Amino acid sequence: MVNKIGDLPGYGTVWFYEDGIANILSLNNVKKKNWVTYDSTAYDCFEVHKVDSTKCVFKPSKKGLFYSSVNNDIALVTTVENNTNKYTVREYSYAKKARELQNIIGRPSTQDLINYVDKNLIPNCPVTRQDILRAEDIFMPKIGSVKGKTTHTTQKHVEVHLQDIPQEIMEKYGEITLAIDIMFINKIPFVMMTSHNIHFGTAELVKDIKNNTLVSSIEQVIQAYKTCGFKIKAILADGQFKHIQQIIEQ
Repeated sequence: MVNKIGDLPGYGTVWFYEDGIANILSLNNVKKKNWVTYDSTAYDCFEVHKVDSTKCVFKPSKKGLFYSSVNNDIALVTTVENNTNKYTVREYSYAKKARELQNIIGRPSTQDLINYVDKNLIPNCPVTRQDILRAEDIFMPKIGSVKGKTTHTTQKHVEVHLQDIPQEIMEKYGEITLAIDIMFINKIPFVMMTSHNIHFGTAELVKDIKNNTLVSSIEQVIQAYKTCGFKIKAILADGQFKHIQQIIEQ
């Protein structure tokens, strides 16, 4: 799959595959843009005459393929098609609305736009913070929002909010199955828990493996999932947790 395009000096926009041995130009397309000459007797090469009066020469390799070594720096961008495929038609449509809104109100930064939406500072706003984040993912950062506004700042601790979890994940994995076990490291007990499908894992150092200690540790993890909107459907454990099964089920 090729998902990058670049600007080839003297020619224009081309598809680019960075892991390939070569990137191919169509002779039929090149001759539409530039004058191409070929003399099989004198030079045995294709010469592409560029508008700046320079030439790009394609010589034959040992196996007969005509090639030209390009040492110019090429500006690359990732196309949005690959990112678009991750979202539904409705999600893509609202992502476009979010980007249009960002342009209309003066191209604020993505974080500022999210703050405006979260605080209801935009009357009759048609988009949500998730729409804004999808727009950022699909269309990349808005250059006009970055220029002159980007400064080095100390990063704040990341806080997870319920609305940060995509709706499609909640719909598909809203009911959680947990697996639990106790791991000992240098005879020190840790309560290990992980969830199926979303594979979120937790590890807690506990002072002992008494009933109250284990119950408290498990309930903390369960509460963390509930806070984010998940529902615990089942907990998988071995026999060492059997004596607290009834307490957890309550």
